Amino acid sequence: MSDSTFTPNSQSPRASSKTSLPVDAASKIYQSVWKIAVATWLLMAVGSATRVMNAGLACPDWPLCYGQAVPLQQMNLQVFLEWFHRLDAGLILLSTMALCGRSWWSRKSLPAWLPVMSTVALLLILAQAALGAFTVTELLRFDIVTAHLGTALLFFSVLLVVSSSLSAATGVSSKWLTASAGISAFLIYGQSLLGALVGSQWALHQCFGNDRLCGVMNSHLWGVIPATLSVLLFLLLVWRTAGLSKVLRQLGGSVALLTILQIALGMATFRLHLQAATLTVAHQSIGALLLGTLVIFTTLSFRMQSGQSVSTQLKSV
Repeated sequence: MSDSTFTPNSQSPRASSKTSLPVDAASKIYQSVWKIAVATWLLMAVGSATRVMNAGLACPDWPLCYGQAVPLQQMNLQVFLEWFHRLDAGLILLSTMALCGRSWWSRKSLPAWLPVMSTVALLLILAQAALGAFTVTELLRFDIVTAHLGTALLFFSVLLVVSSSLSAATGVSSKWLTASAGISAFLIYGQSLLGALVGSQWALHQCFGNDRLCGVMNSHLWGVIPATLSVLLFLLLVWRTAGLSKVLRQLGGSVALLTILQIALGMATFRLHLQAATLTVAHQSIGALLLGTLVIFTTLSFRMQSGQSVSTQLKSV
């Protein structure tokens, strides 16, 4: 198989070669996890749009909206954003519950870590739902809003770790490259939280308007430096690592492009004082993609440098 192969890994040391269950279970879980991850990324994008459009309290109650499942009479853009955000979150919760149940049901034919990780994902999405409720009932309190995004990013990352661990990818990596990618992911996650603090407190407006919360805004601006330096070191290691897997080189290239785009969006957002809603949403969404790409790279690199890579494609039964 080529180095760039990135497909479901159906084989497990506990799977029997005489049954089709391992292939079917692993394939379905792999596909489900990726679908939930994409839906989660879209959920965060809609959540960002909800915030910048001042729609966080467009539905004054929870979990219903104006006491209805679908508030047709009150429906406008702001109400739709908040309502759709909740709908997407509910579908993701149900999908994660199904994923967890399927993992435990087929646990004898799956890697031992998979039911545990699916349970972690379920706990995170339940915490996310609770924080979403508190966001409304506590009237968009900044620390709850920040925790809401932080938990969503953790849930997103766990899904990507699971999907990357189930994929089949071969190649060469090193412990230094794995560590560098992991550190970069950690710093990008921290930057995302600082950005959430800036947004949830409208710190940019506060600082430019009446010289308040400038410390919050500056913490996010200064945080760009260590995060960017870490990514640059990571990219240098990618470039200098001989025989690196093709899929890892492709992911490294994606990290470079996303970093450039993210910095450009950040500068534009700052210069426009968060007045361009589209740029603000794109800034957060690209940040989540950058984090996700680094998480995938870290997981695959760890598997390769620790000898866990596999070279078997999913076979039809």
